[in-house]
Amino acid sequence: MIDALGSPSSLLLVGGTSDIAVATARRYLSERPLRVIVAARDTPRRSAVAAELTAAGATVQVVDFDADEPSSPARMVAEVAAGGDIDVAVVAFGLLGDADQLRSDATAVARLAQVNYVAPTVVGTELANQLRRQGHGVIVALSSVAGERPRASNFVYGSTKAGLDAFYSGLADSLVGSGVSVLVVRPGFVRSKMTEGLGDAPLATTPEAVAEAIVSGIRSGRHTVWVPGLMRVVMSVLRHVPRPVFRRLPI
Repeated sequence: MIDALGSPSSLLLVGGTSDIAVATARRYLSERPLRVIVAARDTPRRSAVAAELTAAGATVQVVDFDADEPSSPARMVAEVAAGGDIDVAVVAFGLLGDADQLRSDATAVARLAQVNYVAPTVVGTELANQLRRQGHGVIVALSSVAGERPRASNFVYGSTKAGLDAFYSGLADSLVGSGVSVLVVRPGFVRSKMTEGLGDAPLATTPEAVAEAIVSGIRSGRHTVWVPGLMRVVMSVLRHVPRPVFRRLPI
């Protein structure tokens, strides 16, 4: 259970090798020890993350999860639940993809849609079922401002995030009264492994800032957080820019 101070005793990281997932675990571990489940593919990075979090004071459980395998979400959630309740689950996996390739490569589009939309919605459904049975818990979904109004420069990625955002926002409404809540997180450009090698963008942020927003958002009972907060204003303006003008913007 999440205690009176807002600290969970268990934290599930789905896509547990992501920089934001790891930063969230470190943020909670700065307050108290807890059980951390790292759900990810079996890679050297997963082993390194498990070792890092163990050294930081976590009781770490490693669970196999692969977004490309249709049976993986149900198997992963069942294995995690067998070890105890899930207080907070962070759904943090995804791909950015190559925007140039995605304009014409249907196979690449299908893979991005599977990893960024299909798998997260299945994971969300399995988590919601488990947390309903528990009667408590929080699901955190990593969305993106890119889903607010997909741009020509990365419209495939933006469309997958738009779908993910809509799913988890609707899931939140469907869970009212169950004891389970959903927090949708909409970061802007995050300096991380995913964006390594790309030029910085205005209002760029860090995994640590996103982690702080996640922790504070859960504690305040919010349904949506923007990182940084100013992105909410920026995207509100961009949503209302006339389409002929929007097409000409250098974004």
